[in-house]
Amino acid sequence: MAPQVIDHRGGVWSIAVPIPDNPLGHTLVHLLETDRGPVLIDTGWDDPDSWDTLAAGIAACGFAPADVHGVVITHHHPDHHGLSAKVRETSGAWVAMHAADAAVVHRTREAQPGQWLDYLVAKLTAAGAPDAHMEPLRAARARRRERRLPGPRPALPDRDIEPGALLALPGRRVRAIWTPGHTPGHVCLHLEEAHPAHSSPTASAAPTGFGRLFSGDHLLPSITPHIGLYEDPDDVPSDLLDRGDPLGDYLDSLERVARLAPAEVLPAHQHAFPDAAGRVRELIAHHEERLADLRALLREPLTAWQLAAAMQWNRPWERIPPGSRNIAVSEAEAHLRHLIKRGHAEPLPGSDPLRYIAL
Repeated sequence: MAPQVIDHRGGVWSIAVPIPDNPLGHTLVHLLETDRGPVLIDTGWDDPDSWDTLAAGIAACGFAPADVHGVVITHHHPDHHGLSAKVRETSGAWVAMHAADAAVVHRTREAQPGQWLDYLVAKLTAAGAPDAHMEPLRAARARRRERRLPGPRPALPDRDIEPGALLALPGRRVRAIWTPGHTPGHVCLHLEEAHPAHSSPTASAAPTGFGRLFSGDHLLPSITPHIGLYEDPDDVPSDLLDRGDPLGDYLDSLERVARLAPAEVLPAHQHAFPDAAGRVRELIAHHEERLADLRALLREPLTAWQLAAAMQWNRPWERIPPGSRNIAVSEAEAHLRHLIKRGHAEPLPGSDPLRYIAL
């Protein structure tokens, strides 16, 4: 089947690269033509079918995979960074990433067998997860230790992305915008060039705003990106106050993107859309509503697990699979931490597992 490729004009293309067994369906890998050859923004999941789709998509844009000059990674997640090693092996391309996410890649590669599962077990135990949820994780940890199974080996980047700096892309003006929240080193990329007029015959006017924004997962047209904790297996503090504030980082980053006022947003999932500022307002309102709901739930003391189970998700808690529950707990903890930073909640001293209450 032919790859889904869209010509966004002005030397900008998107290639829909499939994500195996994932409701998102695909990652939109963007190809940017430069005077030194094509540069990819993200690469997609490391899977043979995904690679075949990416290679066919590059060909549909008029290039060969061996022509790729560089890879710019918006963030370290495997549906964005997964095929970076394969692209570099095929073309000799450099791979660039923000230092904060590069540090995550280094930790992932250096982790001992079972280390991340150790971290997850400790974190979920502290969050109050029940034994029925924990038993499979403990068993998986024991198997990994016994068999000395290696962890993932994502590609190490060989260039840093400097926030606020123009990327070294000959013939193009692309500025890195640091937008932490979804990950600590997430970046958006502002193409500081006039947006080509709409090609659609039904378009009544050229888009307003300046340039285009490759937004990764930071800004999506209808999905609210996951904002959880910045995970670090070397640090499992007992108090949420000991670590950063990913939700606060995300809300600040949204404001930064809104001020750019790009003519069009080119996200890594779903589809391109205008009105970045309008979408930012919707996302800020969503998180403020969620924080208010959590503060109401915390009129009685709750653990992070109990809070996650009481929150509104896209399906009832009992229908959420175990892996997704782990992600939901991380999101609940990120919101809890932001409430604490605002002075709207606090941990109850001496509670085990730790419980929280609204102020």
